[in-house]
Amino acid sequence: MSCIAGVTDNWVCSSPPPPDEAPVRRVLVVCTANLCRSPMAEGLIRSEAERQGFGHRLVVRSAGTWVDASRKPPIAVVQVMAEQGIDISQVRPREVSRELVEESDLVLVMTSSQREALEAEFPACRGKVRLMSALAGAQYDIADPFGGDIEDYRTTARELGRLIRAGWSVIAGEE
Repeated sequence: MSCIAGVTDNWVCSSPPPPDEAPVRRVLVVCTANLCRSPMAEGLIRSEAERQGFGHRLVVRSAGTWVDASRKPPIAVVQVMAEQGIDISQVRPREVSRELVEESDLVLVMTSSQREALEAEFPACRGKVRLMSALAGAQYDIADPFGGDIEDYRTTARELGRLIRAGWSVIAGEE
């Protein structure tokens, strides 16, 4: 199966699970509007899962804390991801919900204020919410490229890719 992000509202693995395989791990990526950073991270995580041979054991979704469901990701986001062979053209924003958070094994957020908001709204999720930058042992917010030029989107995609690779063992549930 290809790395197509956000096509449906269901949790879907990147590729079918082989028999007698370890359980599926569910990862939720959250940003503000679910238009730029979290769809990029969703696509990048799916792509890395395929590259690592882990696609059948990982399901990833994205959501936002303040969503306008009628919007689509900016063309620059779709283009930057397409440059990496990742199709996020069908992504439609969805609002983070208790159900999404509770079903997730790991929730990655872009900013400390998003982490605080999720932990306040969903106290039971405290142990599974992590700042994206923490995947690389740091503590900083990922800048939102929304409204910037295409190079801003490329910079964000590179940064997210670096963090995902650095923290792959956390994403995969190996730590």
